Amino acid sequence: MPVIAPVPAARPARIPNQRDGAEDGVAAGTSVDHLTETYRAHYRSLLGLAALLLDDTASCEDVVQEAFIRVHSARKRVRDPEKTLAYLRQTVVNLSRSALRRRILGLKLLSKPMPDMASAEEGAYDQLERDSLIKAMKGLQRRQREVLVLRYFADMTEAQVAETLGISLGSVKAYGSRGIAALRLAMEAPA
Repeated sequence: MPVIAPVPAARPARIPNQRDGAEDGVAAGTSVDHLTETYRAHYRSLLGLAALLLDDTASCEDVVQEAFIRVHSARKRVRDPEKTLAYLRQTVVNLSRSALRRRILGLKLLSKPMPDMASAEEGAYDQLERDSLIKAMKGLQRRQREVLVLRYFADMTEAQVAETLGISLGSVKAYGSRGIAALRLAMEAPA
């Protein structure tokens, strides 16, 4: 069950009207309409991004919804509407990491192992990639997997991947080439 932390209420929330930005002389940031259009246009791709980083559909949906909630809450800070999608992608990656950390901690605290059951993730993965590719992707290091997912699934440039993950361009290239080499070996190995 995902944990949703409440947003601290430092100031009472108010709904901005169209005159707010004009009266203050300050850019209003990303509008609700722009965020709605971004949701319509990119929800599925962000869900796919989360599916490649996480392992079950429900968690992926939770992560993407939480990302949109956080961007909506911080929409005035995203001054350039063109950066809204990049901000969403980075938020999805960060929330996916947090979800995995919580899951690992939960597994460490379990007193007995969970029974082997078929998971709901297989349906989502069948639509995204072949099972052998997913299995090989899971065998990669976390950074290699993140770089390959952002570079080839999200179709980001190396510079965008570097900015999203907060690493250097050289690191993106190194993780990418090592990840592809590891995938090639895993895919060529007999099952």
